[in-house]
Amino acid sequence: MFDQLLSTMRVIALPMKTEFRGVTVREVALFQGEYGWGEFSPFLEYDDLEASRWLASAIEAATKPRPSQLRNSIPVNGTIPATNDKKVVEELVASYPGVKTFKVKVGENLSEDIVRLARVRSLGRKINIRIDVNGSWGVDQALTNLYAMYEEVGPFEYVEQPCATMEEMRQLKSKIRIPLKIAADEIVRKAADPFAVNLEGAADILMLKVQPLGGITRSLAIAEHHKLPVVVSSALESVVGVHYGLQLAASVADLNFDCGLATGSLMSNDLGKLPIIDGAIALGDLDIKLDGLDVAPDRYEWWKNRAMRCAKVLGI
Repeated sequence: MFDQLLSTMRVIALPMKTEFRGVTVREVALFQGEYGWGEFSPFLEYDDLEASRWLASAIEAATKPRPSQLRNSIPVNGTIPATNDKKVVEELVASYPGVKTFKVKVGENLSEDIVRLARVRSLGRKINIRIDVNGSWGVDQALTNLYAMYEEVGPFEYVEQPCATMEEMRQLKSKIRIPLKIAADEIVRKAADPFAVNLEGAADILMLKVQPLGGITRSLAIAEHHKLPVVVSSALESVVGVHYGLQLAASVADLNFDCGLATGSLMSNDLGKLPIIDGAIALGDLDIKLDGLDVAPDRYEWWKNRAMRCAKVLGI
């Protein structure tokens, strides 16, 4: 089966509007199967073991039927990268029509983070702000920074992965004295066994990202196991991967938070359109256009070799 999928592979390069987690051009590999396109786009630095989960998701997307949809439209948040370029921020905000929740990347410089957050807050006091730290703070630094941000900018909906380790997350949760929920991301999706992770006393919310967790079926099982409210988010995918994330969100029983599935607004070019209307994205068929976006032959071979190595990890 995998050999057949591999024969359909296309590798596409998508330029970003602004640098995001060090990426200026997003490369994604696509496989076409009975049930449509599947995306395989682990970040370039990920090893084969971690990347193999992304391949499992791509294979599932291309070869398995979708689960039942419980909703036809998914409310989404906007995403603001770690930039204080006023023009970039304003243009990004404008690309999220009707969106009332924004996730803001922070963690590198407190004063710059506060300026960025204040700029988003200036959109209106009713704007929900989430902050994403990607595990870059220790406990004491997290307490100092979160208190400063809270005092300067006001309340946040939640902070995503403020610290890198479970013990640090647990310490932070026990010490923090402002009303703030903590969301777990990397400590689950990067764990050797996401089912073995104990989130008790460490997190209030679980992030679900369909590719890093190995597909819709496995993501739903992980959510059921941990029994926390979930936020379905993307991993900076093309419209193909985002659409699969939307299908995950559509199949979650309790979806009480806006989803981080509007990251297509960060791309200068994409493979199709998932328009945001009144703060939500509707599910529907995709009109995928690949022509003119293929990578150079050496990059194609790099991705082909990577996919074959990951297939060996999966035992297929």
